[in-house]
Amino acid sequence: MNVLVTGGAGFIGSHLCRLLLSQGHDVLVLDDLSTGCYENLDGLEDGKRLRLIVDTVNNASLVDDCVRQSDCVYHLASAVGVRLIIEQPVRTIESIVGGTETVLKACSRYRRPFLLTSTSEVYGKGSKVPFCEDDDCVMGPSSKRRWSYACAKALDEFLTLAYWVEMRLPVIVTRLFNTVGPRQTGQYGMVVPNFVRQALRGDPLTVYGDGQQSRCFAHVEDVVGALTRLMECPAARGKVINVGNNEEVTIMGLAERVKQLSGSSSEIQTIPYEEAYGEGFDDMRRRVPSLERAKALIGYQPVRRLDDILRDVIAWEQRKLEAGSAF
Repeated sequence: MNVLVTGGAGFIGSHLCRLLLSQGHDVLVLDDLSTGCYENLDGLEDGKRLRLIVDTVNNASLVDDCVRQSDCVYHLASAVGVRLIIEQPVRTIESIVGGTETVLKACSRYRRPFLLTSTSEVYGKGSKVPFCEDDDCVMGPSSKRRWSYACAKALDEFLTLAYWVEMRLPVIVTRLFNTVGPRQTGQYGMVVPNFVRQALRGDPLTVYGDGQQSRCFAHVEDVVGALTRLMECPAARGKVINVGNNEEVTIMGLAERVKQLSGSSSEIQTIPYEEAYGEGFDDMRRRVPSLERAKALIGYQPVRRLDDILRDVIAWEQRKLEAGSAF
């Protein structure tokens, strides 16, 4: 097929493009390179099987043309990372909500299947664990910028599902939980690449808060494999589906495992949230996905355990360090 991947030069998007190419598809990437980069598609862009257009998903006429040429659309273009969201809330909201609306309109016009990558952030302050797709979502106040991303992505989901209800456009909403792996940048606050880079440099590993908040980290290869299988699954249409890993670890425990696996002698330092992100920062204490729906639909089961994921990231970052690449 001819496949459009918005945000395809980003971390997850570039892994998705590689998988799609390996499956025999031709791929068109639309990315403004605000958080993605050419290097993520190194060796892939040949003008034939993979083409990259550098522009924004808010360019309605361009998006229309790209969708018209494609058989299905993976919509990954979005603001990413807590730090970017805190520092650039206007860009966050405009790029998420406006971009999704533009792509959905074009998909509706040409009846193209549409997969949205949403986020576990939409569960907000929910305390019921594990998080199930039909659970209530508890958002923080609009006065705290940290929640603008979660609310914008939730609106994306509402809009996507509205196209399913009103127009029967074949849509799928996936909620991704802390996807990590090689090529992920730590520039916008992603914890795993930041810990690994600090450990390899011998710098202190900086843990925000008390470190007892917990997360579940999924390998990007497990995640993109699930995305392609969901796109091919008719029973997934019109549904919201968690994709991730349910192996839970505290952030302090994560720092200790990175130290151990990298052989680093770095210290671990705790930093108050207020110092990192400003006064009044809110965070989820636990974030654990229920994967039952994904398992029922496509037999999804994450293959890679946390230590496997960390070894992959450490090896990748070690090669970059030895090659003299900038962190």
